[in-house]
Amino acid sequence: MAGSPEEMAKHKRLYLIVGIWLGVFSCVAISLGVFPILDVGPPGATWEDIVIGLGVSGIKAGLVSWIYMHLNHEKGLVYKTLVFTIIFFAALMGLTLFTLFDPIKESYPTIQTLRGLLTR
Repeated sequence: MAGSPEEMAKHKRLYLIVGIWLGVFSCVAISLGVFPILDVGPPGATWEDIVIGLGVSGIKAGLVSWIYMHLNHEKGLVYKTLVFTIIFFAALMGLTLFTLFDPIKESYPTIQTLRGLLTR
């Protein structure tokens, strides 16, 4: 950590800059969901919107972990664990998106399978 007042001022300035960028990316994420002009593709959530939203969230998570959690000063084992976590996360997201191509679909709505229990 910082020992002298100059180093502390440098860290405070870095935290302020990262905080401003986090605010900017939060405004971008909110704007993507609120304003229809920024909607990519047809109205509603599409895969393009999800990719853009996850990209913005990934940038914000990277900034927080890199600066506020001090990962920029860690040893190699932490980076290996982080890379494994990112690969595992990407595999789980791919598995989740893989369900969109599932050939086994219900031939009728789920409410009908409950014989009207949800509509009573």
